[in-house]
Amino acid sequence: MSSSATIIPTILCGGSGTRLWPMSREQHPKQLLSLAGPKSLLQETVVRLDDLQGQIGIAPRPLVLCNEEYRFLIAEQLREINRGEANIILEPVGRNTAPALTLAALHAEKELAGRLLLVMPSDHVIADRAAFHSAVMKGANV
Repeated sequence: MSSSATIIPTILCGGSGTRLWPMSREQHPKQLLSLAGPKSLLQETVVRLDDLQGQIGIAPRPLVLCNEEYRFLIAEQLREINRGEANIILEPVGRNTAPALTLAALHAEKELAGRLLLVMPSDHVIADRAAFHSAVMKGANV
């Protein structure tokens, strides 16, 4: 793959986040909480690739997969970080990772053929951003 390849950030934002109760609850799961800084875990995931612009092609509109219940909260959080134009794909029924990624792959093949999906959970904290960027570039074979 050449350096002209475009990576589509694909963010898994499902789950109810009940394991961090009482901070995380069914109406406000952990990926929508600010646990490691001023931004929520979702927002941190979205901006994690910003420093790679210019080094590798990154689609300006990430794919965010979530269930219907959180779509407005997610849209608002994306708007807060100037990413309101993200493609939000709603899972008809939450069935874990493989079906969600199938939806993302089908969307990408139909709308954005020939690009790589970089799948990222929305609830991880990655302190070493340089190591993450290096891994992304290595994975994209740049």
